Order: sequence, then structure tokens, then C-alpha cells
Amino acid sequence: MSEVVVDHAEDAVPVHALYEKDVPGFLDGRQAFVKAFAELSDFKGKAGQVLVAPNTEGGIDRVLFGLGTAGDAMTFRALAAKLPAGDYRIASAPPEIAHEQIALAFALGSYRFDRYKKKKDDRPRLVAADDVDVAEVRSIAHACALARDMVNTPPNDMGPLQIETIAREIAEQYGASITVVTGEGLLEANYPAVHAVGRAAVPHRAPRMIEISWGQAGQPLVALVGKGVVFDTGGLDIKPSAGMRNMKKDMGGAAHVLALGRMIMAAKLPVRLAILVPVVENAISGDAMRPGDVLNSRKGLTIEVGNTDAEGRLILADALTRAEELEPALTLDLATLTGAARAALGPQLPPFYTDDEELAGQIEAAMAAVSDPMWRMPLWKGYVDALDSDVADIKNDSDAWAQAGSVTAALFLQKFAPKGAWAHFDIFAWNPRGRPGWPSGGEVQAVRALYRMLQDRFA
Repeated sequence: MSEVVVDHAEDAVPVHALYEKDVPGFLDGRQAFVKAFAELSDFKGKAGQVLVAPNTEGGIDRVLFGLGTAGDAMTFRALAAKLPAGDYRIASAPPEIAHEQIALAFALGSYRFDRYKKKKDDRPRLVAADDVDVAEVRSIAHACALARDMVNTPPNDMGPLQIETIAREIAEQYGASITVVTGEGLLEANYPAVHAVGRAAVPHRAPRMIEISWGQAGQPLVALVGKGVVFDTGGLDIKPSAGMRNMKKDMGGAAHVLALGRMIMAAKLPVRLAILVPVVENAISGDAMRPGDVLNSRKGLTIEVGNTDAEGRLILADALTRAEELEPALTLDLATLTGAARAALGPQLPPFYTDDEELAGQIEAAMAAVSDPMWRMPLWKGYVDALDSDVADIKNDSDAWAQAGSVTAALFLQKFAPKGAWAHFDIFAWNPRGRPGWPSGGEVQAVRALYRMLQDRFA
């Protein structure tokens, strides 16, 4: 991607970021034409409002940017989307908003998915403040752009092999080792649930288990597990067309953990890292798993398939068991797992689950620091019985009486998660409504907060 945050540029246009309450006082101290132009344009400093004030030569004198009544750093995503091409610098902003977070927000708001567009628009650039680590901002922005690109790419161009290729490129870039088990080899390597979900796909889209290892012995091990369903038809319990339309994004968990892993390796955090990505297509064929099938799992627990559209937790079960074998100090799994999470909290606020109070507090502190919102949900033990099966150790679809589909999915995963610190994130990875700085399509959730949490926890 071309760089939208730079450390130097000549004649950058000044930008003044203002709360609504500060607009009148600011305008009183400006040239008369700037104040008059702001009044004519009805600039009030509302969140995301932009005023491009011209100079007498036909160029731009300055830009006023509204932060609303209590804007945070991510409000600056809208600035990047609304400015014409050119170079800009933040001349003034509230002191409580960190310059580095402003620069990162600008980079995130500049994102465009234009792979399939003939016309590619020029984008504005931000000259970062002197105290900004531009390399760090670019590293985070590039990783987030990679995840969004992966989610946005249509499934014909983002199958299991393409995810493997991206994982191999990341591993090579940072000197990590990678192993990939594919197709029938999954049975020999004891990943039976991954194989069962993905075996119905055509041979060139065969299921696979990807494992990246990085870091030096003696460091605490962090395991990142990501759901990689490249397309989800629902299987034999087929989704309706409306529910299937955006299922290219069902590999969002895989994209997120690859992005997070890339951030960790680029920053050389003092950890060992294991990135575990089960990748499948939940296809329909004569070899597809059926409702009522009983599957084996790597952990040794048998799983009754109550619904073939609850496939993500099946592949995560094997991957989480593999994580447990590595004895991690911390395990984080990310998955576009349930529609119930959206029903509970909507598309902008992903839930997370953990029984570790210290970890929960660290995640909440980090998400506040970087404006990456989430909401903690309970691993409510009263719903565990809803996963009981009459014929197997557990089933993948909970009884209807429990109702809380995101909670019961998390409880299912907890059966397979490593002992100790573990958290599950039921992300959406998608903006259903486009707005300046947040275009419709792939979105990265939780990753920036988790990166900050890992920095605080281990550095």
C-alpha cells in the first residue's frame, strides 16, 4: 500500500481539530474570511465535520475538523476520508488525544479496497508529529489493511491455498517456521474435525491446518487461533441466499490472527508465538458431513453434529486442542462465530469471553487506550447443559431453551481451550454500513487492543 502517513512533506496544510465547545473561541481569533466561511458553511465542530477553508490564491488556507462533544482518536478516520488529495499536518488538537493514535486513525480511515477497480483514487497524506513512531504506525496500519483485504477478497480468489500462501509469506518475512497439513493428511495428523468440515470441497480447495512458530526458547508462549472458513454455505443445513451473501468474510478470524501475529513479530515482542489457523470451505457435496453425524476430535471428545452451519467451533476445537499441547501462557482465539453476537451487541461491538479477571482487566484497559471497543460477556455455566448430547460427549448446537447462542458457542470452545489464561472473541469483521473512514466491507476488530494488551503484559 502507498504510505499515507509520512514524517516530512513541504507546505503541508494545517488542520485544527476542535470540540464543539471550542469552535467559537477559535474562530474569534482567525482572519475574518475564515470566520465568515465557517459561518456560511455552518461549521459547528460536529464529530467528523470537515471545513476546507480556501486562501486568496485558490488553494487551501487551513482545514477545520470537528470532534463533536467528546471525540476520541478514531474520529480522525473520517478526516482521511473527507480530505482532497494533498499533504496535511495536525496544527492543533486536544492534548488528551495521542499524536500516534491520530496518525494511526488517519491511516485506517484512508483504507480502500480497490483491487478490482480500474480507477484508483489518490489519497491525502498526513505529516506525522515529531513524537510519532511512523514505522510503528505503518506496521499496525499495514497489518490491519492485510486483514481487511483478505476479508474483502471474493472467495474465488481467497481460498485455502491463498490463505496458506499469505501465511507462508508472513513466516518468511519474519524468520518464522511454518507447517501445513492438507487434505487426507489431516486424519493422519489427528485433526479429524477440521477434515470433516472441509472434506466436501473440491480438491484444489482442500482443508488444511496451518501452524506458524516464532520466537526464542525461554520466552512465554502466546497462542493465536483463528477461524478460517473461506466460504460458508451452511453445509447441508444450507443458509438462505441472504445469509450466504457475505460468507466470504467467514475467514475473518484467520485474517485477524495473521495480522496480529505480524504486528507482534514486526515489533519483536519478547514472546514465543504460535499462530494456529484451521482453513476449510464448508461446501456441499456427497461427502459433506450430515446433521446427526458424530465426529471425533483431537482432544478425544466425540461431537454430535446438530447443525452443519455451526462448523466454525468444530475446526476451532481441534486447533485449540493443538494449542493446549504447546502449553501456552496465554491463548486468544478470534472467530466470526455467531449471528447471536450481532443480535446481542450489533456489528460495531464484538463480545469477548474469559474467566480470567486479570486478563479481562488488561483487555479492557487496552481497548480504552486505543479506542478499539469490545464488550465482555459471561461464560454462564447455567447454559453448559444445553450442549449435552444423547449419543456423544458434546454437540455443536445448543438446545433452544438456552437461547444465548454466542454464550453457548463460547462454552463449547471452553471445553477444548488450554488451561490457564484464555479469551475468545466473537468478531464480525465487517462494516455493514459505509460511512467516512469506515467504508462498507471488511473491518478489523479487537486486534489493536490485543496488540496493546500484549505489549503491556509482556514488554
